[in-house]
Amino acid sequence: MTRPAYLHRLPSLSWWWLLGLAAIFLGVGLGLRDPWPADEPRFALNALEMLRTGQFWIPFRGGEPYPDKPPIFMWAIAAGIQLTGSVRLGFLLPSLLGALATLALVMDLSSRLYGRRMAWLAGLALLSCFQFGLQARTAQIDMLVTGFITLGAYGLMRHALLGPDRRWWLIGCAGMGLGVLTKGVGFLPLLMVPFWALLAWRGQATRPTWRDLGLGLAVLLGVVLLWVGPMAIITSLSDDPALTAYRDNLLFKQTGERYADSWHHLKPWYYFLAEVIPWAWLPLVLALPWLVPAWWRRGRRLDARVLLPLGGLVMIIAFFSLSPGKRGVYLLPTLPLLVLASAPMLAGLLCRPRLQWLGGAVLALFGVIFLGAGVLGWLGLPALAELAETHGVVPWTWWSLLGLVALGLLAWGRPRRGLVMLSAWLAVFWLSWSTWGYALMDHARSPRDLMATIVAQTGPEAWLAMPDFDEEFLLQARQPMVHFGYHTPDTDQFARAFAWLEAAPDQRWMLVPQHRDEAIACADLGQARDLGMQNSETWWLIPGTAFAACRGDAEAAPLYVAPTTPPDEITD
Repeated sequence: MTRPAYLHRLPSLSWWWLLGLAAIFLGVGLGLRDPWPADEPRFALNALEMLRTGQFWIPFRGGEPYPDKPPIFMWAIAAGIQLTGSVRLGFLLPSLLGALATLALVMDLSSRLYGRRMAWLAGLALLSCFQFGLQARTAQIDMLVTGFITLGAYGLMRHALLGPDRRWWLIGCAGMGLGVLTKGVGFLPLLMVPFWALLAWRGQATRPTWRDLGLGLAVLLGVVLLWVGPMAIITSLSDDPALTAYRDNLLFKQTGERYADSWHHLKPWYYFLAEVIPWAWLPLVLALPWLVPAWWRRGRRLDARVLLPLGGLVMIIAFFSLSPGKRGVYLLPTLPLLVLASAPMLAGLLCRPRLQWLGGAVLALFGVIFLGAGVLGWLGLPALAELAETHGVVPWTWWSLLGLVALGLLAWGRPRRGLVMLSAWLAVFWLSWSTWGYALMDHARSPRDLMATIVAQTGPEAWLAMPDFDEEFLLQARQPMVHFGYHTPDTDQFARAFAWLEAAPDQRWMLVPQHRDEAIACADLGQARDLGMQNSETWWLIPGTAFAACRGDAEAAPLYVAPTTPPDEITD
């Protein structure tokens, strides 16, 4: 089987060159958009609040303790904001650094196991994976935790496959501890230990000793206790019931209970196999018909370099599949393991004509879909016109050009290079997403303009209440804002809001979605101002004078003043 010429032209250089190019590629678009829901505004708000209040040990959201996640990701965003002086520049830096760290670890281990050229192929394969490109450009917590999880897997494999190297094993365990303090699932590399022990028993890996395992667990737990210990002491000694609830929620509800008896994102057991892997692992997923037999052959030869990351990949999918609550982003840590398990086969896969044709077919499909959608949008197809109106975005030119680029790459590279052209098109897609896409969508995804409109209508000294609040509005506020507790029942929130508005109706306003008209049926909606659509919702701005007939209850819910908004004084 003859290798394509472009494989021979891959440079036998240090993988640092590719890492530098990846930093430029993944960093395009920094500073061009605001944080977008669902998760980005929340973490940016947490981080900004830390900087404004100086309270770093326990995260707060709009003045209320935020128990869903430990603080490392918020610390990282706060550091990014402080370093750059800008929320827009700083909030994406942790994900970018997590992606680069993951890429560096994968390439370094591939280089040590298979050589420099294979390290380049492994790096390019990881960069081309759709979910990797998406999360590297998204300020969700998962890219940073994937970096720590990959460090844990790297340390384990350096010890098991290239060791003994206890130092790297302990560094990996420290990385797992940092992963636990980032999201809670940082321990995932430990799922590889049974495969490590089995391979060591067959003489294919360094034997794990009880001392090594004990020291590793001690390091992992020690890192976790660096934050959990002081947090538990602070919250236990505090007289504030909100801090006690924060401790119990974080340590118990957000860990074991969330895994075993999840209350949202409920999906069937096959969700990851049927609905996530087909797009998240693209384009590597197209190679599975060739990868699976190759893995089987290497498994029969007990090739630990392939079996160890492959075993970790399978265990992570099984671990998350057993929980009723599932999100596609949970599978992000499988991508580095997938690439490591595939690394020795990557060069051979590129020589498979049928795989290249399959990649070309997928690229042609993308080209037809994007070009067709763009043209039909320009022609005014009702379904697409309604979609554009709902989201406030008209992407027809962007989509049409993406379709033309896909078909042009296919015509230039021919189907015999279809997989390579598909990867090139994905690079074009991400570059256009991070520039043109950001410019098109930012006004619709961020309430920056809406909050500027509100302050222009009410004046910067007016106070604004938001029952059932969303974090992106607090983040973009230009005036003092209050809310009534994220987990407070809606009826109690509105009762407290009515009482708060009644205390100073001429200086206080309410921001509320128009579909909540039943909750504010007592109000004089003739005074309501229609703010239009934002994030698929239409909004009302209502002065406090419109709620004269509403019965409030000042004891129904707590009152939180968002520290990120600029109040002169706090009043009831």
